[in-house]
Amino acid sequence: MTTSLRNIITRHNPITLLDSSFGPVALAHVHQIHAQLLVHGHLNYPLLFVQFLAAVALLSPSNTTPSSPQHHERQLLLLYSQRLLDYSPHPPTTFVLNSLIRAHSRGPDPAPAFRFYRRLLCSPDALSPDRFTFTFLVGSCGRGGPSSAAGEIAHAAALRRGFVSNPHVHSALIRMYAQFGLLDAARRVYDELPDPDLVSRTAMLGAVAAAGDIVLARELFDSMPRRDPIAWNAMIAGYSQVGRSREALELFSSMQLEGVRVSVATLVSVLTACAHLGALDQGKWVHAYMQRNRLRVTVTLGTALVDMYSKCGDVGRGMDVFWRMQEKNVYTWSTAMSGLAMHGAGKECLDIFELMKEHGVLPTGVTFVSVLRGCSVAGLVEEGRRHFDSMRDQYGIDPWHQHYGCMVDLYGRAGRLDDAVHFINSMPIEPHARAWGALLNACRIYRNIELGEYAMKKMVEMESKNHGAYVLLSNIYAESRNWGGVNDVRESMKAKGVRKEPGCSVIEVGGEVHEFFVGDNSHPRYREIEVMLREISRRLRLAGYAAKTNAVMFDIEDEEKEDAVCWHSEKLAIAFGLIALGEGASIRIVKNLRVCWDCHDATKLISKVFQRDIVVRDRNRFHHFRDGMCSCMDYW
Repeated sequence: MTTSLRNIITRHNPITLLDSSFGPVALAHVHQIHAQLLVHGHLNYPLLFVQFLAAVALLSPSNTTPSSPQHHERQLLLLYSQRLLDYSPHPPTTFVLNSLIRAHSRGPDPAPAFRFYRRLLCSPDALSPDRFTFTFLVGSCGRGGPSSAAGEIAHAAALRRGFVSNPHVHSALIRMYAQFGLLDAARRVYDELPDPDLVSRTAMLGAVAAAGDIVLARELFDSMPRRDPIAWNAMIAGYSQVGRSREALELFSSMQLEGVRVSVATLVSVLTACAHLGALDQGKWVHAYMQRNRLRVTVTLGTALVDMYSKCGDVGRGMDVFWRMQEKNVYTWSTAMSGLAMHGAGKECLDIFELMKEHGVLPTGVTFVSVLRGCSVAGLVEEGRRHFDSMRDQYGIDPWHQHYGCMVDLYGRAGRLDDAVHFINSMPIEPHARAWGALLNACRIYRNIELGEYAMKKMVEMESKNHGAYVLLSNIYAESRNWGGVNDVRESMKAKGVRKEPGCSVIEVGGEVHEFFVGDNSHPRYREIEVMLREISRRLRLAGYAAKTNAVMFDIEDEEKEDAVCWHSEKLAIAFGLIALGEGASIRIVKNLRVCWDCHDATKLISKVFQRDIVVRDRNRFHHFRDGMCSCMDYW
C-alpha cells in the first residue's frame, strides 16, 4: 500500500461518516460523501471504492415495516449500492458481494441475497465464496417466510463447498432451522459437531430458548464451560418470553455479579420482565443504568422503556421517555397509546393517535387495538365505531379478533347491550370467546342474567375449560342472590373438571419482588401481615364498610365469608405494602385475575382511610385508587 493511499484511508476519510451507530444516515448524506470522494479522486483506488460501496450497502436499517418511511429509505440505499456495483470501474471482490448479501440478509426476502451469490459464482475473476458468504446467505433464509426450501439450498451449497463445519456457518444453520420451527433439524445440525465450540453452543441455546423449551435451554446454559454475553442474553430472553420473569431478573443479577457486559438486547429482555412483573424499582434501575453508561436510546430500547413504565403503573414517566425519544416507529406510538388506554386516559390516547398521523406514521392493527381501547375507556362509542370502520376503508386493515372484542367492550361499557349483541351477530367472522367474554362482563356490570347466561353458553362452547366464564356468570347470579344459579355453575365446573385459577398478587419492595396467593401464610413476615389485616378490617368497619360476600360460597356462615374475602391475594399484598413501604409511599400491585367487587370497594376505602395511593394492575387494566375513588369508575 502506498503512503498516499494509507494517508487517505487513515486521515480525513469521508467514508468514516457513514457510521449508522451514531444515528441514521440519509441518502442525501451519501450523495454528499460520494461527491467528495469523486472530486478528490479517492474512488480511483479499488480499496477505497470497495470500502465505500460496502458501507453504503450496510447502512440500510433492518426490521422496517413496508409502509414506514424507514423502509423506503432502506430500499433507496440498497438500490444505490447496487448501482455503485453495476457502474464500478473496478472488478467486484468477494468482500463487496458478501457485503451486499449481508445487507439483503436483513430483509424479509432471501432472493436478492441469492442473486448476489450467483453473481459471485459466475464472476469472470473466478471468485470463491468463503465462510462469510454462507453465514450471510443462510442468515437471509431464516427470515424468508414459512418455506424452508431456500434454507435447504443454502445448507446444501455450504455442505458441498466444505463450510458446514465452520462454527459461524454452523450457528447460522442452527438459528435458521429454529426460525422455521424445525427444532429437530436444528438439533441434528448441532449434534453433527463432536465438540461444539462456544458459538455453536450459544446458537443452540438461543434456538431452544426462542422455541420456548426453557428447561432444555437452562440445561444447555448450565453445561456450557464458558458463556459469552450472547448466551446470557438468550437465556434471559427465553425466560422473559415464556413469562418466567422472576427467573429472568435473577439471572440478570447473576450476570452482573459475574461482570458480563450488558448489551441493549439484555436490557430489552430485562425491561420486558420488569413490565410483566410490575417491578418498577428494577425497571427504574435499568433506566438509570442506561443514563449512567450513556447508552443511546434506540427505538427498540425506548419502546421497551415506555412499555415497562406503563405496565408498572407509572404512565407519566413512560410518556416522558416517549416525548424525549428522537426517533419513534409505529410500535413506539402504539405502545404509548396502549399505556394511556390501560390507565384510563382514553382521550389522551386518541390525541396521540392524531399526532402520530400528523407525523406521517401509518397505523397498524396493533395501533387500532390501542385506539379502540382508548375509545372504550373514554366512553366514546361513535368515535370508536368511526375508527373501527376506518381500518378497512382508509387503511386496508382487516380487523382482528381483538378489534371485534374491543368493539363489544365499547358497546357493553356504555350499557348498549343490544348493540353489542347485534355487533356480534353481524361479525363477518365466527364470533370468538373474547367477544362473548366482553359481553358477559357487561352483563355482570349491568346485572343482565338472561343475556349473561347466553353469552356464557357461547363462550364455553368455544373454550370449555375457560374458568373465567364460569366465575363471571357465578358472580352475576350471586349479585342477584340467585343461589341456585351459583350452585348450578359450580356443579358444572366440577363435572367438567374446570378449576378456578388461584389468585396471585405481586408487590415490589426495595427492588425485591414478593408474591402472594389467596390465603397464603408462607411469607416470612406473615405474622405482621396478619396483624395489619386485622387493623385494616377494624378501620374499615369504623368507616362504615361491610364486606361484599355475595360472590363467596353461599353455604358458609357470614363471618367465615368475610374472613374468606379478607385473605384475597391483593389484600395480603396491600397489608404487606402498608408495613414494608415508607409512610405515604404508593403501593403498586400486579394481580393475575380480575379484581373482585369486594377487594375493589375495600381498596377504595383503604386508600382513603390510610391516605395512600394504591395502583393495581389486574388482568384487564390499571386501577388507580386515591381518596376513596378509582380511575376505572367502577367498570372493569
